[in-house]
Amino acid sequence: MLQYEQALWDRQYRLIAGVDEVGRGCLFGDVVAAAVILPSDWVVEEVDDSKKLTPNKRERLYEEITECALAIGIGKVDSETIDKINIKQAARLAMKKAVEQLVVKPDHLLVDAERIDCEVEQMAIIHGDALSQSIAAASIVAKVTRDRMCLHWDTEFPEYGIAIHKGYATKQHREAILEYGPCPLHRKSFLGKLLNVQQQFLF
Repeated sequence: MLQYEQALWDRQYRLIAGVDEVGRGCLFGDVVAAAVILPSDWVVEEVDDSKKLTPNKRERLYEEITECALAIGIGKVDSETIDKINIKQAARLAMKKAVEQLVVKPDHLLVDAERIDCEVEQMAIIHGDALSQSIAAASIVAKVTRDRMCLHWDTEFPEYGIAIHKGYATKQHREAILEYGPCPLHRKSFLGKLLNVQQQFLF
């Protein structure tokens, strides 16, 4: 999990930020990205792609990462913007915002399968959250951050079960949308097939 970081350390890069996003495939809510700069001597074998970890392990690792990280930035793009610019561009924008939120400027970025519109040198790594500790740490921070947002959204819109499925297109979520209709935080551009309409949702 440190081969990419080690290659950059060998080239005298010291402040390497891993960047990842979560929520790209959801029907509901923000896409959230994190950028994390870890100390070069910090190694935790359990750090991995957040999707492979249990919620309890993610929470524990989140606490460890936030305690030891040199800097963490969070970027969010809401559902309205996602509908305007499409999810790919929204994910990239969230990543850019996360990097801009870092209080320490990184020397280099390791990004999960994307290119960020910024001047910092960067490398896009396919399946980076399973290959780079820095990107995996960012995936954990982004996931826990968004999951906590889902708990808040669930109190606002309890009929959809957001706390359970986190906004993904589960059977429960799809059935709730069909029963209650979409709410203002649903991504209208994602719902055309489900409701058999084309861009007819007005809020």
